[in-house]
Amino acid sequence: MNNTRIDWCDSTWNPVTGCKGGCDYCYARSIAKRFGGRWDETLNRSLGADGGIHEIESQMTRHTSGKNRSIPVHSVAAPYPFVFDPTFHRYRLEEPLKKQKGQNIFVGSMADLFGRWVPTKWIVEVLDICRKAPQHNYLFLTKFPERYVELDHLALLPHEENFWYGATITNAKQMKRAADSIGQLPQEVRSFFSMEPLMEDVARSEAWEMSYNGAYANWIIIGAMTGPGSESQQPCREWVERIVDDAKNELSPFYPIPVFMKDNLRKVWGRDLIQEFPEKLEAQR
Repeated sequence: MNNTRIDWCDSTWNPVTGCKGGCDYCYARSIAKRFGGRWDETLNRSLGADGGIHEIESQMTRHTSGKNRSIPVHSVAAPYPFVFDPTFHRYRLEEPLKKQKGQNIFVGSMADLFGRWVPTKWIVEVLDICRKAPQHNYLFLTKFPERYVELDHLALLPHEENFWYGATITNAKQMKRAADSIGQLPQEVRSFFSMEPLMEDVARSEAWEMSYNGAYANWIIIGAMTGPGSESQQPCREWVERIVDDAKNELSPFYPIPVFMKDNLRKVWGRDLIQEFPEKLEAQR
């Protein structure tokens, strides 16, 4: 587990890394490319991705000279030995058990744990460890929320109050996918929408209305695109306002839905960001 700069959680835990989603704006892929690869003692050279999926039992190493080229080449831990190929790091599985103080943990910040390519047995093993460390809140995030429904139908999806199932929503198409899936989960299952980067006016989509104006979610996170080329792809303030207005509509039977604006939204919203947490997550901070 690692401390993180992600402002809506305390730490990240990555028993699985890598993704086959191919999103243009993926920060995780750029990090994996920068620090990825492994050293092969037999071949005496560095290796990287090979396009498959991988399971490893122990930490691998890679060779680096560090930032300062005057430092001799030396071995360091390889956090992404197969770069961004999906990889199950079994040696990381018990990390939540070692933390006695409860935290809000983003599970799989460097992966899509519920991606189509991820074996069900990997997911089940991760969820089983979460159950063994109930002092934490676990936040999952995927672009494939229908996988939640499939696992729930197999009685493999935990319903405990410290499990939070998120759907990434950047546009109307993903909004529909999330509404179709999250809406099928039992009411006691906690869910959230992560609208980062927000790239369309999703609050005017048919799928948003179908989700009772976002009320399928117990929490809504909103953020903007960052990195090179992001200046031309910032969300309009009106898009954000419509989401907030619906979340705070007193006429809604689900009022109010907590809203958390990421720091990267300041250029759009201004200094007074709304940064609310659901009561259960707030109590853990």
